[in-house]
Amino acid sequence: MGKGGDTRIRAGKIWMDGELVPQEEARVSVLAHALHYGTSVFEGIRAYETDEGPAIFRLEEHVERLFHSAKILRLEIPYSPEEISQAIVETVRVNGWKSCYIRPLAWFGATSLGVNPLPNNPAEVMIATWEWGAYLGEDAVRKGAKLVTSSWRRFPGDVMPGKAKAGGNYVNSALAKMDALAAGADEALLLDKEGFVAEGSGENLFYVKNGVIYAIEHSVNLPGITRDSVIEIAEDLGHTVEEAYRVTREILFTADEVFMTGTAAEVTPVSMIDNRPIGSGSAGELTMKLRREYLAAVTGNKPEYRKWLTLVK
Repeated sequence: MGKGGDTRIRAGKIWMDGELVPQEEARVSVLAHALHYGTSVFEGIRAYETDEGPAIFRLEEHVERLFHSAKILRLEIPYSPEEISQAIVETVRVNGWKSCYIRPLAWFGATSLGVNPLPNNPAEVMIATWEWGAYLGEDAVRKGAKLVTSSWRRFPGDVMPGKAKAGGNYVNSALAKMDALAAGADEALLLDKEGFVAEGSGENLFYVKNGVIYAIEHSVNLPGITRDSVIEIAEDLGHTVEEAYRVTREILFTADEVFMTGTAAEVTPVSMIDNRPIGSGSAGELTMKLRREYLAAVTGNKPEYRKWLTLVK
């Protein structure tokens, strides 16, 4: 934190269309199409400290998802996936982070400002990195997060492209998150228009019942890379994992455990939903076991998961 309570992100050097520049020089036009209409795509990636230096978690899968999102928005990124991956590694290396959060972002630029961004607005790309701790705070990890059901419903797939990590989609998430915090909760639980559980404002959801782990699936959910990783870890530990569709809130209320996954949230236990304690009302035992295994994997302490790590030499 800087002077006067300054909490601005300290990103060091930022990669802007092929050039590393100081944060203060990384500028975007106020007429950028994405600023006005939300026509951007992005990723959230983490690099973790390991005994061999910083390592980026599942870099290839994150970059692949970035390009999938861009394709859905008809945004042509003027670099190859390999070039973006190399730029991410270089940005982490140049800034000297031991561990950090990584944000690649591509957007329609500022050539014209009609609703239609094509064909005149070229794509612009940046990659920023910064240090970031527990997304929901250390208390939420230690005691379990408190969720509240949002009055803002998750949009259906024929309204917004939920399978794209698009900037405009996150107005929905931001509204839900702000209301949840104002209500004294840590995170929002979003339902679809039919009342079934979709996800958190930026996390996938799981619940545990009678020893079985259920991964909540929904047609509008972003394909979760952390979700996929946790499922693989759980199955490797001998646990049964099943996909769960059309899950209602009362299923979560009566679950033995509930937890969230995401690049930012990692594996975060849920202790309460809508003022109802989940299980014992504290972080679940199985959830914390999965969290420990996940953190061991991302920090290079599980040889079988080294395949997920890209070392920054």
